[in-house]
Amino acid sequence: MELRYLAAFVAVAEELHFGRAARRLHMAQPPLSQLIRQLERELGVQLFERSTRSVRLTSAGESFLEPARRVLDDVDLAKLAVKAAATGEYGRVVVGFAGASSHAALPRLARAVRAAHPGIDLVMKVQTYASVALDGVADGTLDLSFVRLPADRPGVRTRVIDNDELVCALAEDHPLAGETAIDLADLAFEPFVSLPAHAGSTLRDAMVGVCEERGGFTPRVVQEAPDSNTVLALVSAGVGVTITLTSVEHVCRGGLVYLPLAGPSVPMRAALAWRPDNPSAALRAVLAVAEEVLPTPPE
Repeated sequence: MELRYLAAFVAVAEELHFGRAARRLHMAQPPLSQLIRQLERELGVQLFERSTRSVRLTSAGESFLEPARRVLDDVDLAKLAVKAAATGEYGRVVVGFAGASSHAALPRLARAVRAAHPGIDLVMKVQTYASVALDGVADGTLDLSFVRLPADRPGVRTRVIDNDELVCALAEDHPLAGETAIDLADLAFEPFVSLPAHAGSTLRDAMVGVCEERGGFTPRVVQEAPDSNTVLALVSAGVGVTITLTSVEHVCRGGLVYLPLAGPSVPMRAALAWRPDNPSAALRAVLAVAEEVLPTPPE
C-alpha cells in the first residue's frame, strides 16, 4: 500500500468532498478518485458512500481513518527526526511549572522553542508548588522547571528569569485598602488566607518570614487554599488578607486591592532550574532559546 493512497484517503475523509480534497493535495479530481478506487480494490472494501450531492464514510472507512492518520503522522515524524538528527535539534524535554507566576513565561518559551526547533517536543507537567517542581529536577523526573529562589538542591543549577516582589492583597472594602503602602505591623491582628503550610510553598514561607521580620508577628492563617487563584478569591470575599506576588495580580482583579509593602521591596526571584549533568542535547537547545526569550533581568 503506497503512502499516496493513505494521503488521498485521509484528505477525502476529512473534507468529505473530492474537489476540496483534490485542491488540498494540489492535484486534479479524476486522479484522486482513481487513487481512492485503487485503495478500495486493494482493501476489498468500500470506504466511501458517494452520491451526486454528498460523500460519506462507510463503517469500514471510519475504522480505517485513525490508523491511516497514525501512519502518516509517523512518516512525518520520521522525516523530522532524520532532518533534526544532524543538528541535535530533536528530542523530548519535560518541563515542570507551578503557580500562576509561571503562566506568562511558559507560553513565551514554548512558542519560541516550537519556532526554533520543531523537532523538540516540550512535555508540560503541572506541579502543585515550585518546590515540588524543583524536586523533580533533582531526582531526574523533570528536565527543566520554573522555580522560585532560594533553590538549594544538590546538583541543580538555576538562572533568574524574573524579579518579583511581595505585595499585600486586600478586599477593596478593607479599612486599609485606601493606603498607598502597607505597614506590616498594621496586619498583626488580621486573619490571613494562605497556601498550605505543609506543602513547601516558597510564597507561604516568604509571607511568614516578612511578617515576623517587619511586623513582629506570625500571621494568623484562618483559611488555606491549594492555589493562588483560590487564595485571592477568598481574600476578595473578605475571608482575610494575604501576601502574594506582583506577578499574580492578573489572576484576580475584581474586588481586590494590591498594595506594596512599606519599606524596602522584598524580592522574590523566579528562575529556571536544571541539572547540568543532564546529557540531553534537546535540553541544551531549549536552554539556549530560554536565554533569548527569558533573559536574566538586571538586579
